[in-house]
Amino acid sequence: MSARTAASHRRTGRRSGESTTREAILEAARARFAEHGYDGATIRGIAADAGVDPALVHHFYGTKERLFVAAMRFPIVPSEALAPALEAGRDRLGETIVRTVLGLWSQAEAREQTIGLLRAAVTNDQAAEMLRGFVKAAILGTVAGFVDDEDAEYRTSLVATQIVGLGLARFVLRLEPVASADDEDLVAAIAPTVQRYLTGDVRPRRREPSRRPARTPRA
Repeated sequence: MSARTAASHRRTGRRSGESTTREAILEAARARFAEHGYDGATIRGIAADAGVDPALVHHFYGTKERLFVAAMRFPIVPSEALAPALEAGRDRLGETIVRTVLGLWSQAEAREQTIGLLRAAVTNDQAAEMLRGFVKAAILGTVAGFVDDEDAEYRTSLVATQIVGLGLARFVLRLEPVASADDEDLVAAIAPTVQRYLTGDVRPRRREPSRRPARTPRA
């Protein structure tokens, strides 16, 4: 077997042991996401770095979102958690989103991972770019699918200001009384704002120019 053939075999074949292969893929994914951000990292590039065929990455993880979740050791896939919840109806989107996020943060593992990602994002430009791309594609993109509006991207970005801000205030800054507030109190306070961002007025209303009556010419 030639050196080129052997190298090709190493790049495209399975590594010895599925767990070893998975870990190699996850290591490559973490490096790619950190260097290129969520948007810039590709399954093909990650597979090349891990020395496996891209089809094997898809076989193990399915989508880039699921691969990111596994690489970051996040306990859920956000789009898969949000989509069924959002089926509750357009009029309850704000409440549903806030309840879903708070429910996620009630899980210790998810909460710790969220805190880690938020802290990294506010202190490191690469981490911020990585998290920004993931939030826009996996979370805001999912919510935008339920907002039939030309301003969907703007609306969902406004929602992100509430959710990310809440995470920072509650877990990173530990700003009281928000840090220890009951989930139901937070739902009551924040959900209406999120709902308005998604379905209410978010642009200033343009005033129609006043029309003065035509002057009657003097005789």
